[in-house]
Amino acid sequence: MTTATTAGGLPVDLRDPALLLAALPYLIGFRPAKSVVLLGHRAPDGDRVGLVLRADIPRREDRTRQARALAPRLAAGRHTGVTVAIVGGRRRSGSPPPHAGFVEHLTTALGEYGLPVLHALWTPGVTANAPWACYRDCGGRLPDPRATVVAAAATEAGRVVFDSRAELAALLDPRCPEAVTRRSDLLNRLSEPAGFDPASEIRAAFDRERRGEGPPSDEQAVLLAAALSIPAIRDACLSTAVPVHSTTAREAERLWLTLVRELPAPERAQPAALLGYSAYLRGDGTFAGMALENALDAAPGHVLADLLLQVLDRGMPPEDLLGLATCAGPAGFELIGPDVEPSHAG
Repeated sequence: MTTATTAGGLPVDLRDPALLLAALPYLIGFRPAKSVVLLGHRAPDGDRVGLVLRADIPRREDRTRQARALAPRLAAGRHTGVTVAIVGGRRRSGSPPPHAGFVEHLTTALGEYGLPVLHALWTPGVTANAPWACYRDCGGRLPDPRATVVAAAATEAGRVVFDSRAELAALLDPRCPEAVTRRSDLLNRLSEPAGFDPASEIRAAFDRERRGEGPPSDEQAVLLAAALSIPAIRDACLSTAVPVHSTTAREAERLWLTLVRELPAPERAQPAALLGYSAYLRGDGTFAGMALENALDAAPGHVLADLLLQVLDRGMPPEDLLGLATCAGPAGFELIGPDVEPSHAG
């Protein structure tokens, strides 16, 4: 299982190994365990974090395959080098950190793409006072991850760190599988209702979200699925992701998450793609990737989800994707009603 993300504007210090390791949960959205994390140093200066990849530590017989699978993904972005962080394992007294052989395989695989390993680090777990070491001669104790500058910035940006990847992924699970099955049957029999106004359905859903009315009824869910199946409406909804961190963006992301949990396949692919875009823009590449994979699982070949997942895997900075929201145009503003701040990028 591999997770891709970017730093999303977090002030990560690539020069301080202890602070870098303490920042990992905030970079990937959950506390890594038994993991390898590759952090690309973004070109041209190499002092900013580019693509961040997390994968499970492989079995000994799978080390070469895993290294060769990860290296091209870092090479696809504009990086000057890579920091390798290993989380997990026990270090024997007088011995190098564990998984040194895997680090060597990674160094070889990345070197084939002209990417040097600038630093290789290890810690048994990202917790306060845990030991850390590099695969050369440095080492020490980790600070409390919750007391770092990165933690403060992540909290201000509204990011939540989960204890595991599974806990984060569970946010996308259906709230009520029985309700999803009912709605699938309703959608299979649906003919466009008289006087159907898709933009009005989206506005009404935003109003319910603001009032905290909870999950949609079967009728509301079916009509929202029908509205989002119209490409122009779905694309206009992209504009609700900006300004990033605004009230509008937060409300929109909550609504798309609700619909991912309330709609069946293939209809849930539309809100899942919108959720992925919104999460991507606010710098949460891990959750964005999960949402986009959810969209592709619901509707294989979904064009928007596939495009966004490709640029995420290449480490494109979130700000480079603002154009998708601004290209949605004024129609996107009308979808959310006049009482909500308009969406402008920049």
